[in-house]
Amino acid sequence: MPGSGNGREKGFDVVVLDDLKSGWGRVKPQGNHWKNGFLFPDVFSSADSVVQTCCLKTHRFGGHFTMSLKNSVGMVARYDPEDGYDFMGELHGSRYQRHMIAEINAAYEPVFVIMDAIEGFQKVDQIQGRSFHLAYFLASRDRVAIDAVGVALLRIFGTTDTVSKGRIFDQGTIARAAELGLGASAPDEIELIAVNEEAGDICNKIEVKLRET
Repeated sequence: MPGSGNGREKGFDVVVLDDLKSGWGRVKPQGNHWKNGFLFPDVFSSADSVVQTCCLKTHRFGGHFTMSLKNSVGMVARYDPEDGYDFMGELHGSRYQRHMIAEINAAYEPVFVIMDAIEGFQKVDQIQGRSFHLAYFLASRDRVAIDAVGVALLRIFGTTDTVSKGRIFDQGTIARAAELGLGASAPDEIELIAVNEEAGDICNKIEVKLRET
């Protein structure tokens, strides 16, 4: 796995989730859209704290955008190690995909989320799409808030028709995450703190986008 050598140098272990044969727990969030819940790794459930890092980009497989909430899909088992059930097949084949993405996040709570928005992807993703340079970093304790702000940034600099439509808090994954109580449920619950004058300018633009209908 790339970076495993650096992990050893820094004194921590690198865990490749796809290689885990045990250490999974089944999670069934209340009112979830998964057929029989999903498998979530104990390494995150038992951790003293989880810091999540994510990027700013759109997504071509039905998630519409990949930020903090969508990033958590990588924590779920792709296959059940006991019977081979394909959780990712279920997710990508469901019309409730964006609800299910949000529901994964009910399995854990990060202490901090850092979003790398130095470069973003406007149209599809890093494989098929157009990138743009922003030179921003975002940080928050609120996964829903940071994703909402990320969508606002995409709208400011240009994105897909789907990500551009309607209220930001009506975007499927954000709406379901807010319904589950995972974070902010409205623009008024988000406070933007700029670290310099340039950041203040973009924060003002984000405030406007968050409130657009």
